[in-house]
Amino acid sequence: MANKISDETIEYVGILAKLELSGQEKEDAKADMEKMLDYIDTLNELDTDGIEPMSHVFPVKNVFREDVVVNGDGSADTLANAPLEKDNSFKVPKTIG
Repeated sequence: MANKISDETIEYVGILAKLELSGQEKEDAKADMEKMLDYIDTLNELDTDGIEPMSHVFPVKNVFREDVVVNGDGSADTLANAPLEKDNSFKVPKTIG
């Protein structure tokens, strides 16, 4: 395995991610990326013949529901507190001349 990440690749990833990495941070990132790629290589060795691809671990059914208002908007109660009301809205004093 032993994937090797070049300095140029780390520089490029840093530019894409808009990161300013110190020398040590670049070396740490390089080591982490190499470990990730090695792990992916390990996963690629698994025998997946006969395994059906899936998009979710759990079976997902239609999660959409009808959009039904059950508690109302409460506008009548809200407007009951208004000192002035006009066209189902609060009426406020004019603030700009």
